[in-house]
Amino acid sequence: MSNSQFAFLPRSSVPDRAALQASLDRLGFDVKLHPDFTRFDDSGFLPFTLSGDEGPGFEIHYSAAQDVVGDDDDFAAMADGRDYCITMTWGGRMKDLACVMMVSCALARDFDAVVSYEGEEPQPLEDMLHTVQVALKEGAKEK
Repeated sequence: MSNSQFAFLPRSSVPDRAALQASLDRLGFDVKLHPDFTRFDDSGFLPFTLSGDEGPGFEIHYSAAQDVVGDDDDFAAMADGRDYCITMTWGGRMKDLACVMMVSCALARDFDAVVSYEGEEPQPLEDMLHTVQVALKEGAKEK
């Protein structure tokens, strides 16, 4: 079963690799973006190095916010005028979730993103940071 997280932000605020990595570093996360990460051009699996472990990651897709929210007025209201969406999709691995949540925290804190899991109400940054810690703890148990 796959999960999707949506980050709505102004297209002009979508960070390049250097800006996103700097944000992740400021948050104190031991995660590295793939060296070939290219905003807008990447589509599909985006691998990370998480605490020295190469391979965790998620599917990433970029699109206009309207293409994601469609005719759902509540979902559109959540985007609150932000015209772009980064969709992050992952399976059941906790290390993958940790990567999604770390990027989500960075986007929310430094790039004016509103982040929604599966169209639910956005969580405060503090709650997302807590989810990172839980995912890392549980991910450490994965083989």
